[in-house]
Amino acid sequence: MIPFGLTGPEAALVALGMLVAGYVRGYCGFGFAALVMICAALVTDPFPFVPVVILADIVMTLGQARAIWAHIDWRRVAGLFAGCLVGVPLGVAAIVWAGPDLGRAVLSVFVLAMCGLLLAGWQIAPQGAAAHAAVGAVSGLANGMAVGGLPVAVFFTAQRVAPVVFRATVIAYFTALDLWSLPVLWQAGQITRDSFVATALGLPYMLIGLWFGGRRFAGTSAQDFRRFAILLLTCLSLAGLVKSVT
Repeated sequence: MIPFGLTGPEAALVALGMLVAGYVRGYCGFGFAALVMICAALVTDPFPFVPVVILADIVMTLGQARAIWAHIDWRRVAGLFAGCLVGVPLGVAAIVWAGPDLGRAVLSVFVLAMCGLLLAGWQIAPQGAAAHAAVGAVSGLANGMAVGGLPVAVFFTAQRVAPVVFRATVIAYFTALDLWSLPVLWQAGQITRDSFVATALGLPYMLIGLWFGGRRFAGTSAQDFRRFAILLLTCLSLAGLVKSVT
């Protein structure tokens, strides 16, 4: 039985989105959840997929843990996670109150503005714990829509974090964010049997994409990585903005 009442063609489109999202996750470490959500939004209400991408993200991290462990900046992870502890419950509550379209529009406009600054060559100096906690809070809020990675990616890209550290650190942080988001979603009644069925059915596609994306990352220069990160952020934000007004 296809979960969430999807038809065969609709499920096939979502599966294709999961394959592409897995590739992106393996390549740069972020954008996976946002891509799955945007793809799902083309055929159905995307928000039942929030637990799906969170569960899948945890599984994919297990496959990458050995390769990224030595490159994780744990001080950054700790600062971001401190902020998301507050942001995640507020993000889940905000979606219920304001609706997903308003939240997606606000976040998309913000990230588009950040991308404009990045393309113009805007940079910031390496930031301390307070700034990481603030960005973590924004990330937690955004994770109510499963797009908590976008603010963190903007933050890291502006600091010109080395690609290998960027990728490893955002993957580690997203895992911590996911582990905190799951009980909040469970308490809000957002995790169902279909959540687990959809995760199991989608994982083969996501893992294949993850493997190919990881191979692509191995041959990436710092300049190419930064360009790809900015382009991806821009495309995801534009898609979110269009979806919020249509």
